Amino acid sequence: MGVEYDGTDFHGWQIQSGVRTVQAVLEEAISRVANHPLGVHCAGRTDTGVHGLEQVLHFETTAARSERSWVLGANVNLPPDVAVRWAHPVPDDFHARFSAVARHYRYRIQVRRTRSALYRSRAVWVHEALDLERMREAARFLVGEHDFTSFRAVACQAKSPVRRVHYLDVVEDEEGLITLRVGANGFLHHMVRNIAGVLIAVGRSEAPVTWTRELLEVRDRTLGGVTAPPHGLYFVRADYPERFALPQVEKTDPLQRLSDD
Repeated sequence: MGVEYDGTDFHGWQIQSGVRTVQAVLEEAISRVANHPLGVHCAGRTDTGVHGLEQVLHFETTAARSERSWVLGANVNLPPDVAVRWAHPVPDDFHARFSAVARHYRYRIQVRRTRSALYRSRAVWVHEALDLERMREAARFLVGEHDFTSFRAVACQAKSPVRRVHYLDVVEDEEGLITLRVGANGFLHHMVRNIAGVLIAVGRSEAPVTWTRELLEVRDRTLGGVTAPPHGLYFVRADYPERFALPQVEKTDPLQRLSDD
C-alpha cells in the first residue's frame, strides 16, 4: 500500500505502548478489512511529527480482496490524518524496507517575520532571511557517497554510516516556502533533519559554506550543529525495482510536484 499521513498528532511510525502511532492505526484498520489480525512493515520509519506523502508498506494476508476494496475499506476505518492512496499485490520476496533501492525526503522552511497559523505543523518557521545560494553551494558537498557520521543521531543503530546522496536541491516554490529536496540509497537516523539544521545555519551566515565538507571530514556528530525540528520533514516516496510494478502516485499537489527530478 501507498499511505499518506499527517504526523502532527502521532508519536512516529513505530508501535509504542500507550501512545498513538501510524503503524498501530493502520494495522487496526487493515486487519478489519482482512478480517484477521496482521502486521505491517514500512519503507522508512518516521519520528514524532514527521509526515508521509507516500509511505510504502506491505503485509501478508489470507484474505482475497480487490485493490479498490483494500483502499476503500482501509480508509473507512482510518482516522482523518491517515489515508491509503493505493494498494497492489506483490510477490513473496517483496519487502517494503529491504526491497527499496532509494528513498526521497523533503524538508520545508517558511521564512517570514511572524509565525504562521496555517503552517505551524507543516513547515519550520525561520524569521531571518536565508541566503539560498549559500545553502545550495553548501549542499553540493553532500552529494555523492560519503561517511555521514556527523549527520546521524548519536543513537543511530545503522551498521555503516556510509550513504550515497543522489541529489540535494534547495528550491523556493510559488508560496514562498523553501524546500530541501534530497534522495539517497538510504538514510541514517535524523540524517535529513541534521542536514537541514546545518544548511539553515549556512543560510543565516552563521557558518561558512564549506562547513558541510568539514563535517564530512571530521566524522563527529557533536560538531554537527542543531537537529532541525521534525514537523518540516516529509517522507516523499521509496523507489523499487520495476519488476514489482508498483503504482505511481499522481503528482497533483505542490509537494509531490517538487519530487520530480
